[in-house]
Amino acid sequence: MIVIRIPGFKELRLSHLVLDYNGAIAVHGRLLQGVLEKLAALAPGLAIHILTADTFGTVRDQVAHLPTDLVVIPSGDQAEAKGAYVRRLGGEAVAAVGNGRNDRLMLKEAALGIAVLQAEGAAVQALMAADVVVPGILEALDLLLTPAALTATLRD
Repeated sequence: MIVIRIPGFKELRLSHLVLDYNGAIAVHGRLLQGVLEKLAALAPGLAIHILTADTFGTVRDQVAHLPTDLVVIPSGDQAEAKGAYVRRLGGEAVAAVGNGRNDRLMLKEAALGIAVLQAEGAAVQALMAADVVVPGILEALDLLLTPAALTATLRD
């Protein structure tokens, strides 16, 4: 568990990290460089979950070596499926990272929603649902590895 006290925001007691795949930790179906090492550093304190429709059909090979639970979501109503997944985990204990329109509900349901703006862009709905927006996945994961940076961004 990661505990982060943010004055004027809330105390985060995070047990889960839920990640979108394409656009968040991967681009064009390929895992981004540096993600493996950061997830390995977070794994002792957080259960890591990857949610994806597997658009490029590569996710199983790409994440086989990661300490994660992989959930391939059917193509219909992905936003609701991702939001429901976060609710089942107990949203108050979840940090979620995504960039797509279909990530908006999981970002909203999570205690901490982080939108990433990378090569595939980010949907306005995801940006509006997030608590914080960062330029990439490595920066998003660094917020969890170095909570003081997150506190500086979100404090009142």
